[in-house]
Amino acid sequence: MKKILLPTDFSDNSIKAISYAFKIFKNARCKFYLMHTYMPPVYNAEYLVGSPGLIGLGDVMQETSMTQLEKLKSRLEKEYNNPNHSLVIHTAFNTLVNEVMETVESEGIHLVVMGTKGATGAEEILFGTNTVHVIRKANCPVLVVPPNFEYENPMEILFPTDYEIVYNKEKLSPLLDIANEYGSQINVLHVSTGYELTPDQEKQKKGLEKILGNTALFHNVPNNEIIDAINAFQAKEKINLLVMVQNKHTFMERLFIEPVIKKIGFHVTIPFLVIPQF
Repeated sequence: MKKILLPTDFSDNSIKAISYAFKIFKNARCKFYLMHTYMPPVYNAEYLVGSPGLIGLGDVMQETSMTQLEKLKSRLEKEYNNPNHSLVIHTAFNTLVNEVMETVESEGIHLVVMGTKGATGAEEILFGTNTVHVIRKANCPVLVVPPNFEYENPMEILFPTDYEIVYNKEKLSPLLDIANEYGSQINVLHVSTGYELTPDQEKQKKGLEKILGNTALFHNVPNNEIIDAINAFQAKEKINLLVMVQNKHTFMERLFIEPVIKKIGFHVTIPFLVIPQF
């Protein structure tokens, strides 16, 4: 049984992400954890010492959180009515990122699914701060669903790689499970830097070919900017899901730290599955 964590702030974006999770895993036995975290807006020394005006604020917020979660749980059970799925609710006085990390560990979570706000104002922002921190710290895959995305089966998957890591079938199981369920084609995208693959990269590529088998097509494009290459491929092909391995030695890490993100605008308009480093 898959254990899937669904953090929510009850916004449209988070509900969209939850809906996506219920749809894409409709045929899988899943236990969904609906999670909401809360922090008093005046959480400081005054709160900690028990200012009379703040006594009971935490209890009120917990009760409100539980009520909203119960309503959402009932709504989802009624809307999807799937015997393969069970739901539990979880509320906590904690930051979102810390509670996600703790719940992933304590409950043996296999996947976190969450929404993102996308670009705001004139700034080009990859994800919200919480989403970025969850992706970078989680010890399990994270599936991010962008705003305004209308559900479609993941028939075409884009998997960019630089062949710098040793691929592991077990670690790639989130990708393989989805591809097997939907008969998806996995488009492996390598962006050439003008040099031939090293012997190690060739070895890694052969290992990946063996793991993916006939579900994959391998593409090599001459472009030094991985972000440009991904955007161009998505524009040319009808891609339904983007998948990457988050590894500190590869371009995945650079996507989150290089200022070029804000200049180019890496717009994720399709669901984005990030697999933790091997």
